[in-house]
Amino acid sequence: MMLTKLQASILPTTLADFLDWEAPVDGMKYEWHDGEVIAFEKMNKYHLKLIRLLTRLFAQTEAFQAGGILIAEQDVMLTGIQLRRPDFAYFSGAQIDRAERDVEPIPAFVIEVISPTDDAEKVEAKRFEYFKAGVQVVWSIYPEAHCVYIYTGIKAVSICTDEDICSAAPVLKDFSVEAKLLFQ
Repeated sequence: MMLTKLQASILPTTLADFLDWEAPVDGMKYEWHDGEVIAFEKMNKYHLKLIRLLTRLFAQTEAFQAGGILIAEQDVMLTGIQLRRPDFAYFSGAQIDRAERDVEPIPAFVIEVISPTDDAEKVEAKRFEYFKAGVQVVWSIYPEAHCVYIYTGIKAVSICTDEDICSAAPVLKDFSVEAKLLFQ
């Protein structure tokens, strides 16, 4: 998405400025990449149902019982120059405990909901960044196409539709859902 001239003139120029920046209330979420502010659509009403479904499913996992969390739009410092806000990110209980000691946790599993207006090159760049930083499983959910791309590596992908089972394995072996349930 292109920022207006006014928005571009007040953009932060450093990561510290970005962290203190009050982003415009315009339905977008903003991420930081090596001096560049990147805009993506925020979650919308469709996402509420998805959040509820994923939260309920996650609450049934061993990871949840062990103190893990699946959280929406959490800031994630992938590197010293990349702050991303995945639509959903899984953090283990141990990661949360270590984060209290100023350790920046990298989620092992993230979910991105891809909207028709998302720039395909930016979506792909973000996926590569996730894997480079140590993320092990990425779900790219395409609500318009009713499909989920499940990446377990930069080149390892499976596509789920209809009755196919979307799994977060090997990160969360007991977190799975039939693809069609994500689009009801």
